[in-house]
Amino acid sequence: MTRRAALGAALAGMAAGQGARAQGQTQGQGQAAPLRIGVLTDMSGPYRDISGPNCVVAARQAIQDFGQAGFAVELLQADHQNKADVGVNIARQWFDQGVDAILEVNNSAIALAVSNLAREKNKVHLNSGAASSDLTGPGCSPNMVHWTTDAWANAQSTGGPLARAGAKRWYCITADYAFGHSVQREVTRVVRANGGEVVGSSVYPFPQTTDFSSFLVTAAALKPDVIALCNAGVDMINCVKQGQEFGLAGRRIRVAAMIGFIVDVRTLGLPTAEGLSLTESYYWDLDDRSRALAARLKGKTVNGVQINSVQAQAYSCALHYLKAVQAIGPARAKASGLEAVEAMKRLPTDDDALGPGLVRADGRKLHPTHLFEAKAPAESRGPWDLLKHVATTPADQAFRPVAEGGCPFLKG
Repeated sequence: MTRRAALGAALAGMAAGQGARAQGQTQGQGQAAPLRIGVLTDMSGPYRDISGPNCVVAARQAIQDFGQAGFAVELLQADHQNKADVGVNIARQWFDQGVDAILEVNNSAIALAVSNLAREKNKVHLNSGAASSDLTGPGCSPNMVHWTTDAWANAQSTGGPLARAGAKRWYCITADYAFGHSVQREVTRVVRANGGEVVGSSVYPFPQTTDFSSFLVTAAALKPDVIALCNAGVDMINCVKQGQEFGLAGRRIRVAAMIGFIVDVRTLGLPTAEGLSLTESYYWDLDDRSRALAARLKGKTVNGVQINSVQAQAYSCALHYLKAVQAIGPARAKASGLEAVEAMKRLPTDDDALGPGLVRADGRKLHPTHLFEAKAPAESRGPWDLLKHVATTPADQAFRPVAEGGCPFLKG
């Protein structure tokens, strides 16, 4: 990717953002410099469906729900293409051109780089998409908040209840990049803490691999209780499909998507996905508040889908940022991303996506997580009635304790 191509991608995102502005801004047309939020996400690659365009829709809904506040908000979008150089170039150009905050960034390697850049430029990184727990550990930044249910939390919410219920032997199929290795590390931690063991793992090249049959055969031969899929998106879907073809359920081997979403289950279909375990922090039919948000989004999402937790986190994070900007004033927020993030930490969080919570000193957003299981076809009452609730991990137990993260800026 040349610098010219990266610039073109950024300008294309800027142009797309102009179209979003009319639909997704608060009142305050007299303001010379609107608050500018750029959604940097995967618009065309393997994570498009679990983040992508519907993260833009969710952010726009947050702006609309925030309502009139006396300052204008402009929403932009761009595709990082899952390439670190492209993502960082877009982020740098956006910051240099007056973007105040970058939202989403669902690739962990890009997210860590954008977090450093936001600190350098004194801007804001609103991460609602990357799953690496390093974002509030070695890669933490005082200019970043991490809304994503990260790898530590997903392992805690998925692996913990399953291991306590008797699933003691685990096998990991892992994507060979930062995110995949982070997930496997956390799965191993949780399983061992609950008296189990990881009996083996297969690490595959990402994103070049589409045939997972050899890994599944190797896993099945070891007779694990659970095969943990330490990947996401298309790779996870292919693993589940191929596992179903190999008859894993008939061998009493459970499959757990360590990063899985309702849209994945919809793509797979319940005959294939039945019994799949996954964690979501948001489910459209979980309670009255989640149903209310789903109703407001009806007819707005791409392909009419129900949003998943990544997209709901984009909504929640954007909304809380706007509340913090209102609290300290847009001029101060635009002048200092650090002050805006500090305001986000002072204010309690509360919204229809994730309910009440808070932002910890290391930037970690705390909220409950929920373990779900894909329903049997006969249990479903409609096209999006796909998941049944199995267990909830409370907010104070769902995420890694701050003392264990090793966040450098908290050490003084």
